[in-house]
Amino acid sequence: MERRPRETVVADRGVFAGGAWQSVRPVFGSGVPAVDGIRIGVGGWTYAPWRHAFYPEGLVARRELEYASRRFSSIEINGTFYGARRASEYAQWREQTPPGFVFSVKAPQHITQRGPLARCGKAAWAFLNGGLAELGDRLGPVLWHMPPSRIFDAEDLAAFLDLLPRTLDGRPLRHVIEPTHPSFVDPRYVEVARAFGVGTAYTDAPDQPAIADVTGRVVYLRLMRTRVDVAEGYPTAEIEAWLDRVRVWAAGGEPDDLPRTAEPAPPRGEREVYVYFIGGAKQRNPAAAMAMIARLLRAH
Repeated sequence: MERRPRETVVADRGVFAGGAWQSVRPVFGSGVPAVDGIRIGVGGWTYAPWRHAFYPEGLVARRELEYASRRFSSIEINGTFYGARRASEYAQWREQTPPGFVFSVKAPQHITQRGPLARCGKAAWAFLNGGLAELGDRLGPVLWHMPPSRIFDAEDLAAFLDLLPRTLDGRPLRHVIEPTHPSFVDPRYVEVARAFGVGTAYTDAPDQPAIADVTGRVVYLRLMRTRVDVAEGYPTAEIEAWLDRVRVWAAGGEPDDLPRTAEPAPPRGEREVYVYFIGGAKQRNPAAAMAMIARLLRAH
């Protein structure tokens, strides 16, 4: 019996029909919706080990974002941390992602790593107005990383936050601070952040301060304890525990089992919550994110 040829592949070769390969663009799906304001994803989309575990065999590198953006509802762009990108690149990323998908963008490190923050306004404006608007409705939070050498200074931080624009091309900007020095574990930090309505990244990592205080309408969670010996990165019980906390944040509350440095924020209705599996055993991060998404969708 003649062997029937394989009809489809997930690669650029397309469909085998009539004894020849026909160039047909693979369809990766319509994307993952946000649920009650909750978005879940990973940091970046270019990582060599994912090509053997997450991405389909034969998928070319230039199609990776297209594929990943249909498995997650958000991705944190890490490449911008090392330098801003061209407007044409942002536009290309927008076109490669489905409607409803949202990026968060990590601001360039040079803005917050040198000198007083109060002098960084011009550099921040240059980054934000350097083509980022090309992301359009795909633009979510902008993450401002405070390096380990940056000691909390209430006056300096307030001056910096006051310089940040609140809109970009008519769309509201959502700023988030990522503290990494222990001095930020201070009620005065929470007071400053709340005064400007900026979010605070909660980092689940052994070597970074954990600040679970809600300081803005956006809650930003970076989970960095994935383990290589666990298929889904985190044990099932831990994924479910984090998802329970995420639901509390999204509904306007605050989990009571995480460290806070100040009184809870007044309830102000529903919030946007962004969850990223990043760092740790990076090869497990896509599986961890998809496991949490599956549980979220199943319970919805």
